[in-house]
Amino acid sequence: MTRIAHTDIDVFPLALGGNVFGWTADREESFRILDAFHAGGGTFIDTADSYSAWAPGHTGGESETIIGAWLAERGHTDVTVATKVSQHPQFKGLAASTVRAAAEASLERLGVESIDLYYAHFDDADTPLEETVAAFGQLVSDGLVRYTAVSNYSADRIREWVRIARELGVAEPVAIQPHYNLVHRETENDIVPVAEEFGLSLVPYFSLAKGFLTGKYRSTDAAAHDTPRAQGAAVYATPQGLQIIQALERIGAAHDVSIAATALGWLRAKPTVVAPIASASKLSQVADLLDGGRVELTADEVAELDEVSEWTPTDM
Repeated sequence: MTRIAHTDIDVFPLALGGNVFGWTADREESFRILDAFHAGGGTFIDTADSYSAWAPGHTGGESETIIGAWLAERGHTDVTVATKVSQHPQFKGLAASTVRAAAEASLERLGVESIDLYYAHFDDADTPLEETVAAFGQLVSDGLVRYTAVSNYSADRIREWVRIARELGVAEPVAIQPHYNLVHRETENDIVPVAEEFGLSLVPYFSLAKGFLTGKYRSTDAAAHDTPRAQGAAVYATPQGLQIIQALERIGAAHDVSIAATALGWLRAKPTVVAPIASASKLSQVADLLDGGRVELTADEVAELDEVSEWTPTDM
């Protein structure tokens, strides 16, 4: 277990992504995935109120609803749930009234008394940051949210959020959720220093680069991949991208774990990272994620992966 900074929350060091629940994983499969994750020691689930509004016939909140039903049916009390606000079709942006209404709707879908970790999903340039920070602080004061966090914010805006929170005397964010993985390391240049400056925990998303870091995609030929997601992952299959896969495969074999688990192990070894996020749309994928939360790479193995992944595609 590992502790989220500035909190009393200890979590398994891999967060199960809930973006697939109610989308590519129906209720029955979602329950199986959640059961297997929890049975294997998993205690940290990440979702958002907007998941999966993009799917035909969906309105948003489908993932939270499934997680809430699972929590109610199983009765688990050791699970930490993180969710997000700003992208639900009915609750766009981060105006104070929107944040409050969205949080109340998430609480109802999740069936919990308070949200463990509540993220501002995307920055809202149309709402004064002071209003948003105060709204998040009020949720904590009122007991609707335990801790606050930010996702997809620039380094400058995170610093500004912390400054405002301190001026207002309200809850400061405890975590940042950035796009971060072996083929997308720009986060190390700006977000990691901010996390280190304020002692915040990183909970990276796209930890497996849309599936590329599973080793499944080894060709950039879009015609060879039949889904937009597969095509999005395959763009990383450049000569250097494939060198990364080869290094992961070799290092993983030394630990008897998969390429995906090794990539997650590398990310866990990076400064301030508390738990990468990875999702499973099938029960068979859960074991690799659990391995990714446990495998401990040596310093030499981390350094080797650092070296082979120094180059990052400039157009990603």
